[in-house]
Amino acid sequence: MREGAAERHDRLLNLVRERGTVRVSDLADRLGVATVTARRDVEALASRGLLERAHGSVSWPAERGPAGTPVGGGPVIGMLAPAAAYYFAEVIRGAHEAAARLGARLILRVTDYRPEDDAAHAAGLLAAGAQGLLLAPSWTAPDHPERYGEWIARLPGEKVLVEREGVPGGPLEGLDRVVSDHAHGVLLAVRHLVRLGHGTPMLVARSDSPTAQAVRTGFTRALAVLGLAGTEPLITTVSADRDPALFERSALAVRSAVREGRASSVLVHNDEDAIRLVRRLAELGVRVPEDLALITYDDEVAALADTPLSAVAPPKRDVGRGAAELLVERLSGLRYPGGDGRPPRRHVALLPALRVRGSCGRPGADDADRLAPV
Repeated sequence: MREGAAERHDRLLNLVRERGTVRVSDLADRLGVATVTARRDVEALASRGLLERAHGSVSWPAERGPAGTPVGGGPVIGMLAPAAAYYFAEVIRGAHEAAARLGARLILRVTDYRPEDDAAHAAGLLAAGAQGLLLAPSWTAPDHPERYGEWIARLPGEKVLVEREGVPGGPLEGLDRVVSDHAHGVLLAVRHLVRLGHGTPMLVARSDSPTAQAVRTGFTRALAVLGLAGTEPLITTVSADRDPALFERSALAVRSAVREGRASSVLVHNDEDAIRLVRRLAELGVRVPEDLALITYDDEVAALADTPLSAVAPPKRDVGRGAAELLVERLSGLRYPGGDGRPPRRHVALLPALRVRGSCGRPGADDADRLAPV
C-alpha cells in the first residue's frame, strides 16, 4: 500500500524527535523521498508548530519536551479510532485524560471506518514512536473481526482492544480489551419499559457497527432473561440521509405495529436515528410518548430532542480511560510475585447506565434502573 503524507509526516516527526536536529537532506534519504518532498513536509509541520527550521536543518521544539524522549518522560501510546466525532469523541477524550495524568503522550489516527486502511494507520503510529497501541478497528460488518484481525495479532508490542472483541477462539481472544457491556445496557432498557407496563418492546437498530450488532444480540438475550416472547421482527434502519427509502420503511413498520396494538414501546439504535424517527412518526400520527414509549441507545444527543429521549449511555469516557491506564501499566513492565511474574491478560466490561427522560412518558420513574446491575 502506498504511503500517504500523514504516515510520512509521522515517520519524519519520529526521526527528528529521536535525534533532536536533522538536516533536511538526511531526512529525505531516511524517508526515501526527494529532497523537495522532505522540504515541503518540513515546512508544513513547522507551520503547525511541530518542528523548528534553521539553515537547511530541522529541530525538535523545546516546548514539546526533550528530544529523544516522549513528552512528559513517559511512554508514547498510539490510538487507532474509526472516528473522532460522535461516540468515539468521548472514548478518545478519556484515553487522552488518562495518558496525560500518567505522564504518557497519546498520538491518534482516525481511519474513517475503512477497515482496509487500519493496518497502514497502525504502522504509522508505530513509526511515529508509539510503544503500545489502543486499537478500535474500523469493523462495520459481522465478518470483519475475522477478515481484518490477523494483522492485529502480528503487531509488535503491547496492545489493548477498545470497544472491540475478536472472534471467540481466534487470534485476538487473548488480547487485553476494555469494552462497554452493551448487552447489560439493552437489558436495562427493556426491563424499564416492561416495568412501566408495556409488553415486549420493538427493536429498531442499525447493523453497521460492532455496537449495533451488540445491541441486536443483547436484545435477544434480554427477552430471554425477562421471559418475553419476541413477537415483533427486528426492524432494520439506517441514516435517513444514507438510505431514505429504508428509513421510511422502518418508520412505517413502527407506525403499523403501534396502530394495530402489537407494540407500545421501542428501543432505537442510535440517537440520531431516534430523533429523526420521532419526528417522522409524529408526521404519521404516532406521538412519543403518548402513543409510543421510546428509549434510544448511545446518549450522545438524546437529551437535546424536542421531547428529551430516555437513553442507554455506554461509559465511553471510562472505556477510553481504562484502556489507556491498562496499556500504560503493561508498558511499565509491572511484575507480580510468583509464577512467571507477568500479570494476567484482562477482558474488562464496563456497565452502561439508563438515563430516564420524557420519551418514556414517566420521566424519573424507576430511577434505580439507571445504575443498577442485573
